[in-house]
Amino acid sequence: MDQQNSKTAIDEIDRKIIEALQIDGRRPFTKLAAELGISEASVRQRVASLINNRVMQIVAITNPVKLGYAMAGMIGIRVSGARLFEVVEKICAFDEVIYLIICAGSFDLLAEVVCENNDHLLHFLTEKLYKVEGVKQTETFLYLRVLKQNNWAFLDEASLLPPSIHMPGERPHRKS
Repeated sequence: MDQQNSKTAIDEIDRKIIEALQIDGRRPFTKLAAELGISEASVRQRVASLINNRVMQIVAITNPVKLGYAMAGMIGIRVSGARLFEVVEKICAFDEVIYLIICAGSFDLLAEVVCENNDHLLHFLTEKLYKVEGVKQTETFLYLRVLKQNNWAFLDEASLLPPSIHMPGERPHRKS
């Protein structure tokens, strides 16, 4: 799907519904309806439309620290150009990698990783990432403190992977 040409028209009520569900994805439609001054059926219909049009999705967001991952960071990765998608497929398989994008600029890929501690990060770098054929160079940026994190995320529609490569847990897209 070409994201530039796939903009879905949403109005102010849709935006308020999205904002409310970003704070609490389990918020009852009855409460949303009362707050917005519209019917519960209208909220239900709008949410269904927003989901069906892939404007939003409702998911569980985990707290990595509560799951034992005390360290997080971003790794910039330079890749041998001919092996880009091969490298992407291998890096996507690593449990430590929670976000991976192909980008333009100083790096070919940016990988967000979570690790339990320094030893875990060292093991990930030396025994996994550095052993991927095609990885030429990396630079690791450890998070010291997260100062802002909004609830916007690119959905799997934004994937730049060729159709044969899917992110871990991603369902292949069906053409309608």
